[in-house]
Order: sequence, then C-alpha cells, then structure tokens
Amino acid sequence: MSYFDTASSAPLHPVARQALVASLDEGWADPARLYREGRRARLLLDAAREAAADAVGCRADELVFTPSGTRAVHAGIAGALAGRRRAGRHLIVSAVEHSSVLHSAAAHEAGGGTVTEVPVDRGGAVDPEAYAAALREDTALACLQSANHEVGTEQPVAEVAAACRAAGVPLLVDAAQSLPWGPVDGDWSLLTGSAHKWGGPAGVGLLAVRKGVRFAPQGPVDERESGRGAGFENIPAIVAAAASLRAVRAEAAREGARLRELTERIRARVPGCVPDVEVVGDPVRRLPHLVTFSCLYVDGETLLHELDRAGFSVSSGSSCTSSTLTPSHVLKAMGVLSEGNVRVSLPVGTEAAEVERFLDVLPGAVAEVREKLGAPVAATARADGESLVVDAVGKRCPIPVIELAKVIGDVPVGGTVTVLADDEAARLDIPAWCEMRGQEYVGERPADHGSAYVVRRNS
Repeated sequence: MSYFDTASSAPLHPVARQALVASLDEGWADPARLYREGRRARLLLDAAREAAADAVGCRADELVFTPSGTRAVHAGIAGALAGRRRAGRHLIVSAVEHSSVLHSAAAHEAGGGTVTEVPVDRGGAVDPEAYAAALREDTALACLQSANHEVGTEQPVAEVAAACRAAGVPLLVDAAQSLPWGPVDGDWSLLTGSAHKWGGPAGVGLLAVRKGVRFAPQGPVDERESGRGAGFENIPAIVAAAASLRAVRAEAAREGARLRELTERIRARVPGCVPDVEVVGDPVRRLPHLVTFSCLYVDGETLLHELDRAGFSVSSGSSCTSSTLTPSHVLKAMGVLSEGNVRVSLPVGTEAAEVERFLDVLPGAVAEVREKLGAPVAATARADGESLVVDAVGKRCPIPVIELAKVIGDVPVGGTVTVLADDEAARLDIPAWCEMRGQEYVGERPADHGSAYVVRRNS
C-alpha cells in the first residue's frame, strides 16, 4: 500500500518513535516540581522547546506547546484579538485558510466582530496589494497561511507581513504544512504548527507569540505554558515532536528536491494520460511534496475507493466525498474544477517506482468511474433545436456536468443548454467545464428548485 496523504497526517518519523520511547521513562513526572524526577522532566521539556523554537525561528520563551495545531490556531487568534481589543474588532483572513482559522473567524463574527476575507487568484495565492488594501484602522489581527493544505500553493507571507507591520497590525501565520520544509520568511507576529504534519505524534501543536505582541489568553488558564496552553504537558510526545521536526529539517533540502521532481512528474503526465483533467495550484510557488488535480465527469468518492483498491491512499477536496456534499472552500475560492479532485502528498522516502505505478493505475481508475456514471466519450452534433433544458435537480456532482456534456452537441453553434440543478457544486463545476471545453458560460439565474445555469455552444 502506498500512502500518499501526508498533508493530512504524516507517518511517524523513526526519530520521533525513538524519542518517544526513550522519554517515556524520563518524562512522566510533573515538570513544575523541584524533586529529581520533576527536574528531569523539566530538562526534557526545555530542550524540546529550544529545539522547536530554533526550527521556527523564534526565542524559546516565545513558544508554547498546545494539545493540537487546531488548538494553537484557536488560542492564537482569540488571544491576539483580545489583546488588541482597544485597536478594534476587525479580523482579516484569506479565502483559503485552514478550517481552524475560518471557524475562529466565524466565532469572532458571531460575537460582534467583523471579518474581511481576501480573495485568491486561480493558483490559490493572495495578492499582497489586495491584502494590504484590506487593512483598516480598526484591524486587530490578520491571518495568512504559509502554504495551502489542499493545493500546496505558497503564500507571499513576507510581503503581507511587511504591509501588516507598516500598519501596526500583527500577522498570524498557520505554518502547519510548510514547517517541515523550512522556517517561514517575513516579519510575522504569531505562528502555529502541528506535529503530526511533519511526522511527530498527534496531539502536539505549537504556538509562537513574538515579544511585544499584545496577547490576552482566553478561557480558564493555569501556570503552565505561560498561561497559553493549559493542562499537564505530554512531555514524551512533545520531545518526539521536537526531535522529528529537527530530523525532517536536516533532510529537507535533499528530500524536498527529490519529491519535487516526483510531483512535477505527476503534474506533467496526468493531463496527458487522463483526458479532461485540470491540475490546480501554483506550478512554481508550491510545496515540494504536494500536487492536486481534478477530473471531469468523476465522482470523487468513487475514484478514491478505486485508487484505494489499487493500493493508493490519497485524499480529495471534491464535493463528492463522504464527509461533505459541498465543494472544498479552497477550490471554490480559486474558481477551479472541484469534481473528481485528487490530492497527492508524498511522504518522505517515497520511491519513484511508487509514483510510476500510480501513473499507470490512474487512467484506468478514472475511465472505470466515468463508465459507471455514463460519462460522454466525445460530443457529437445532433438535432437543430436552438435550446435545450436539462433537469438535474436532485442529482449530485458530477451528474449535472455529465448531462450537460451529453447534450451540448444537440444544439447548433450559438444555441444554449440550460441546466437546472440544486447541487452547490454545479455553480463551480459548470463554468469550469465551459472553460475546459471551449464553451461559453452565459450565467446563472434563480429557478423553482435550485438554479438555472445557461451555457452557449461555441463549437
């Protein structure tokens, strides 16, 4: 079985396993106590903090450990907003932030605050000038991920951080995906990470808050982790997290170059071996191990099952996965095809032969799913009617797009097809289909049930 979903969670690094086992015998005591066992635990915790801070690029007394990366984000955003309440209650986020950031933004808005969501381009990146333009006098905090979790696009953090610094606004960076590959550039103010993303044990996050940043921890606090991460520290897991971060950093340059060649191979060859595919994300400014593509006329969940049976574990931002019936907010914000979405994120040590086997298996898996769904092989011109209406109400992706593709040849050039659909994915996938197939997307209008999407045949 080839595990290609390290962006969700990386396999436990061998160094993490060794550190975890070794520290179980030494790090079980309360590090706040002065007796021998407590002092020994404190030494382990302090050493782990120094190692993690060195990897992050901050001082050891600026970094605390949390029970997860999500908790680090929630604590960081809440504490920074509370600390700058006098400045205002305006929060800025990008449209493609991790759900933990967007959930915090929603909670802030529900509590009376205001939120500005900065859009991204088709590659998934924000425009630094547009981000700077969103800054206001009452902006308390800005958030920008270092690299996207779903498509791997790296964000212009340094440029945005400079604009925030000039405006006197702290910038929180979600660096969960990029920390294994190097420190985050720019003059950021707060930073979060998650150990299971780089091969550390799950249940360890980190939060760095630069000196001078106004910060007021929210909720019940205690004396541990500077009041920013309440509860007894899981020292063996923390030690393993810090050790694995240092280990992956030591091999990041060599392994990153090797994995980038493999993901470039996927980016280049998938459109050639699978018809009607869109590779998404920035082709240059991206993480080395991650590549994402979307396949027309494909049910994402079914495709993932087919690949799983073939021995490949991949994930999807498709609207047709078991966890959601709506398109990924990232793909939606980018305006790219969402149906049949596949995210491949290679773990350290992935062999070229595994990638070659994936490229051999993928075309057949996609073809089989398309055949099951009755997807068109090619458009054939028929009939002379000026317009057609396709009723796809109650049908989920990719059926509305498949039905559109089947009948577009039934109208003459210049004629229109109107697709009636109540699946939110249609709002994204029908325009994407038009762009890929050279047809004109006329627009959307309300219908009795759902919406009516009008497409004009150009060829």
